[in-house]
Amino acid sequence: MTATEASSPRSRAKSDRRSQLVAAAERLIAEHGYLAVRLEDIGAAAGVSGPAIYRHFPNKEALLVELLVGISTRLLAGATEVVARAVDADTALASLIDFHLDFAFGEPDLIRIQDRDLGNLPAAAKRQVRRKQRQYVEIWVEVLQRRTPALTEADARLMAHAAFGLLNSTPHGIKPGLTKTAEASSRTVLKAMTVAALTSAGLRA
Repeated sequence: MTATEASSPRSRAKSDRRSQLVAAAERLIAEHGYLAVRLEDIGAAAGVSGPAIYRHFPNKEALLVELLVGISTRLLAGATEVVARAVDADTALASLIDFHLDFAFGEPDLIRIQDRDLGNLPAAAKRQVRRKQRQYVEIWVEVLQRRTPALTEADARLMAHAAFGLLNSTPHGIKPGLTKTAEASSRTVLKAMTVAALTSAGLRA
């Protein structure tokens, strides 16, 4: 496909419909669970007719793969970039926390889906997600150990997982539709708690 073809109105419309299907799948699966949602439900929510859905995704499973492999890929790429830009370990840790907070507040539906429906992925996709998740954890482990050299790898990994548990609590503990002020306040609290947990543990080590 040439650049002209890729940017044609027809190609853009196809890309838009695909994005609409992904957004509808994210919303419906987060609300009802993967097993309770039909591909036809997703198509109806996106305004895409039954047969047209299959031009974008062969089945509902493919949409789940798109959602969960997609977010794992974006998290890993984003964290890698954040750390590469940081001038030191303290800056890297603060930037990682901010980056993960952006994800937690910006895409809480994906956290719900990952928590509940990861097991519904096909085996190959599940392995892919797990591998990217481990790589994401290792970025945090490396930064934590660089910041506190006395910290063991096992303790750094434990701290990283504890931080994720706190940061990913947003879909469960924060009501949707918060005002900007309320969201900013919640974010400040979560960031302060995460920084305190990670830095106090590092000082103790």
